[in-house]
Amino acid sequence: MNIQVTVNGKAHEKEVEPRTLLVHFIRDDLGLTGTKIGCDTSQCGACVVKMEGKTVKSCTCLAVQANGSDITTIEGIAPEGGLDPVQEAFWDNHGLQCGFCTAGMIITVDELLGKNPSPSEDEVREGLKGNICRCTGYQNIVKATLAAAEAKRS
Repeated sequence: MNIQVTVNGKAHEKEVEPRTLLVHFIRDDLGLTGTKIGCDTSQCGACVVKMEGKTVKSCTCLAVQANGSDITTIEGIAPEGGLDPVQEAFWDNHGLQCGFCTAGMIITVDELLGKNPSPSEDEVREGLKGNICRCTGYQNIVKATLAAAEAKRS
């Protein structure tokens, strides 16, 4: 099937097998490897991207379901040549360890802060419940999220 998507502001038109998962399309067809394949069962959140401004787990979404959509991956979240405030906060507050979960965490945090610019620690933890950090770096991820919220409000 032929699909048309806009990924990180760039239009793409590609032929895909109907069973191709969005995560494979993003990684294999578009070469954007920041989005990770972690579990293929929607449990870990390493594959989270934004589609039409809302987070989706791209390991359980078919590429054909994204036809006509505007998608943002970790590669497209920051301004050209810089870091997004969430990325900066993760860096400054050691919100990443091995980095495997980081892209999905940052995309999720970006949506969370868009909905709630002043979350409490409990609200951050609730907002991240669909993402797993295998290194168990949750305390610093929460700290980074709260710092990003503060930076975005300033």
